[in-house]
Amino acid sequence: MSYILQAMYETPWAILPAKLEAIVAVAQRHARGERLAPEAVAEIAAAANGRQAAQARGAVAVLPIVGTIIPRGDMLAESSGAVSTQRITANFRAALADPAVSAIVLDVDSPGGSVFGVDELAGEIYKARGVKPIVAVADYLAASAGYYLASAADELMVAPTGEVGSIGVFAMHADFSRALDQDGVTVNLISAGKFKTEGNPYAPLGEEARAAMQGRVNDYYGLFTNAVARQRGVSVADVRDGFGQGRVVGAAAAVGLGMADSIGTLEDAIARAAKLARSGGQRGMSASLDTRQRRMRLAEHS
Repeated sequence: MSYILQAMYETPWAILPAKLEAIVAVAQRHARGERLAPEAVAEIAAAANGRQAAQARGAVAVLPIVGTIIPRGDMLAESSGAVSTQRITANFRAALADPAVSAIVLDVDSPGGSVFGVDELAGEIYKARGVKPIVAVADYLAASAGYYLASAADELMVAPTGEVGSIGVFAMHADFSRALDQDGVTVNLISAGKFKTEGNPYAPLGEEARAAMQGRVNDYYGLFTNAVARQRGVSVADVRDGFGQGRVVGAAAAVGLGMADSIGTLEDAIARAAKLARSGGQRGMSASLDTRQRRMRLAEHS
């Protein structure tokens, strides 16, 4: 098993399960020695890079959050369309510091990704509220880690056919022991440290290892739901019980549940951000933000 595949199994993910299954399938092909043809890699690269570069629309900076979100994932971007938290952070900081930029739009089309670095980036976006208007748009998918980041904006739009949500975290364990037995292969792990090799893929998952994995998943889920509650101005219970419970929801449902503020396209989000900038940023924020803040105050005193 390749080191990349092993890392995928050990990492907690905030991503649509089907998307991770597809990524793992590609990694398994890579581990077997299969390679994409150069022209296929070039096609993927062209599609990915065409929407991963920051753009200026007048005084509005449009920052793409497109593809699977992976820490230091730029090395994968050319072959898989991944985007790194470092690239998003650098683009965001540059737009925030640029005096020619009056507002920022986060153009999100992501199934999510690794949990690593996402809470830190969401916190940075959230803390920048009030510096310049920040509008996010799910164009067309803001799921898991993608929603984690999008919900940190001042306002969140969803394209009419878009979806948001998938608030949850999961990890995987692969047990290759029976397949290895059939091949007549025995793997012996020599280690020091009681838990150093727990959860390895060459044996069934023990109860103690399962509990440890569940604990990690729970911790990251706690970070996720606390951040969304803070960013959307609702209680943690509202997020856990009423924000799709791990499912993605459509645009109208998202607005109805309080997961998003309005329905609109990327062009609508750019126009909204420009309008907020002209009206004085925070003073021009929609009434829905005031409603969310009131909900949060009520939740804190309940």
